[in-house]
Amino acid sequence: MIKKFLVLAVFMLGILTVSSQGIKVNDRPIGEIDVEYIEIVVTARALSHKVNVEIDFGQDTNFFSGSKQTRIEDEDGKRIKFNSMIDALNFMNKNGFEFVQAYVVDTDDSTICHYLMKRKE
Repeated sequence: MIKKFLVLAVFMLGILTVSSQGIKVNDRPIGEIDVEYIEIVVTARALSHKVNVEIDFGQDTNFFSGSKQTRIEDEDGKRIKFNSMIDALNFMNKNGFEFVQAYVVDTDDSTICHYLMKRKE
């Protein structure tokens, strides 16, 4: 009985490890982004209660690729959608980053929230 439990536990841990390695930003696994700080940029989605989340870790971006280089994607390359800013913060916390500071930029037609995150020690 204990042997079956251990085998099941190891199997489940393997599944969780593989699934978290599938999360990517700019085609890099989120756990392999070798930086101390990142910034989460959150904007409201049109006609939705959900938010758009982009990650800036200092990666090189260009005009033609647009937000593809800053968005969070699953293992199939599909954009991960977040319900709220707190949902995005919790996600990043689970992936090895902790909140440092936030600021908001208001314009006439939008509000953009910036969250500075630091890699956990």
